[in-house]
Amino acid sequence: MGKPTGFLEYERKDQISVGPLERIKNFDEFHRSLPLEEQTIQGARCMACGVPFCQSGTMIAGMVSGCPLHNLVPETNELVHIGNWEQAYIRLSKTHSFPEFTSRVCPALCEAACTCGIDSKPVATKDNEKAIIDYAYENGLVTEEAPKVRTGKKIAVIGSGPSGLAAAQLLNRRGHSVTVFERSDRPGGLLRYGIPNMKLDKRSIDRRVKLMEEAGIEFKCGVNVGKDITAKEICEQYDRVVLCCGASNPRDIAAPGRDAKGIYFAVDYLKEVSKKLLDNNYDCSKVMEAKDFSFGSLKGKNVIVIGGGDTGNDCVGTSVRLGAASVTQIEMMPPAPSCRAENNPWPEWPRVLKTDYGQEEAIAVYGHDPRIFKTTVTEYIKGKKGELKAVKTVELERQIDKETGRMNMVPVAGTEKELKADLVLIAAGFLGSESYVTEQFGVDRDGRTNVATEAGKYQTSKSNIFVAGDMHRGQSLVVWAIAEGRGVAKAVDESLMGYTNL
Repeated sequence: MGKPTGFLEYERKDQISVGPLERIKNFDEFHRSLPLEEQTIQGARCMACGVPFCQSGTMIAGMVSGCPLHNLVPETNELVHIGNWEQAYIRLSKTHSFPEFTSRVCPALCEAACTCGIDSKPVATKDNEKAIIDYAYENGLVTEEAPKVRTGKKIAVIGSGPSGLAAAQLLNRRGHSVTVFERSDRPGGLLRYGIPNMKLDKRSIDRRVKLMEEAGIEFKCGVNVGKDITAKEICEQYDRVVLCCGASNPRDIAAPGRDAKGIYFAVDYLKEVSKKLLDNNYDCSKVMEAKDFSFGSLKGKNVIVIGGGDTGNDCVGTSVRLGAASVTQIEMMPPAPSCRAENNPWPEWPRVLKTDYGQEEAIAVYGHDPRIFKTTVTEYIKGKKGELKAVKTVELERQIDKETGRMNMVPVAGTEKELKADLVLIAAGFLGSESYVTEQFGVDRDGRTNVATEAGKYQTSKSNIFVAGDMHRGQSLVVWAIAEGRGVAKAVDESLMGYTNL
């Protein structure tokens, strides 16, 4: 601990954020890193705790406290403090595959468990991580060398999201020959098409994939395993198969009028906008002025987003950029408290209300918070040509089921309303893996349609087939997907070699 009193002497300072009215003019990342000299001060705030919950990744009260990757947080923060950026990168790389992704999109589980956050602001570990990896790229420290010896074993990774990329990276380093299959036109999965560019610039993915290709990993894009090539063919050609296809089966909001023209799943909407940006070489003006989206132009249109999570917020921010006349976000649950409740103490994940970037932008543009809590859609109202015209909503309240004891959200009579709607985006989460993949591979699934394994294991009901990421644990965070990818790589390597040094 280089600065024992750092947490007392220095205030937390976050990276610079471009103002809402300025950043909505494009799809560029809008967080700017602090100068390295200032970032070192943020490293000095780390207390080097005797028990660093920040790196524990431990389940507490049904929620994870600390980083699932078990990053060596105090050690890395100390290296930031003394300005040894190269060693900080080396230390971070011992546990982390892709800091450039999590330092942009992770909700910072490490910071939520920071001891400094008990009665002050937590250490800016996420920003420190971003400064480390950005410095490493700028100074040529990030490499991915091809292994000197190959094992002769061939592995197919199905899906190129964060879990698939992490698995491929480590298995290739071990000397196995890895081929990654991706059904989309570009690698990245959720990172590429599920997260808007203003949160994660896709060039961050491209530079990492380029390094992986140079190290010998083969990417086959535009290949939908289970349709373009059968599971049987894959299993015949490869010694092991790793399923990393995500939990890409979206949950629907079924109600009368669901067949109206103008209702889309959020994941399809976000993918279409991101693809337009990539196809136009990041020319934001061509995206914001485009009229050839499947949903047409949003200028002058009223948008309803159903769902209050990160994906719903991304739809809000994207719709604001595309010029929507109004954006309303409907959330079924009541708002979280503004500060920690007594039954939610540190180091549990803080269940508190936050206003995310998309909501900030909607407030700046429309003058009010776009969110309506404790509400659901009961009907989609169509026009004469089948086009969406409005939605009917009803307020909800919590009520305990006397038979089961479960808390349910039930409609409140007399609270029905009608909201204008030209476009509805359903961001209600996902139901698990897509059946056409799991059925072809013949693997068992659990009650949530995730691929089943023994607790803490990655091998499926088929001995040569493994699974990781959202397809394994259900819809989750990028950091969890990377952790799963690293875990499954170890399991696959051990199954092939009899031991593993990963």
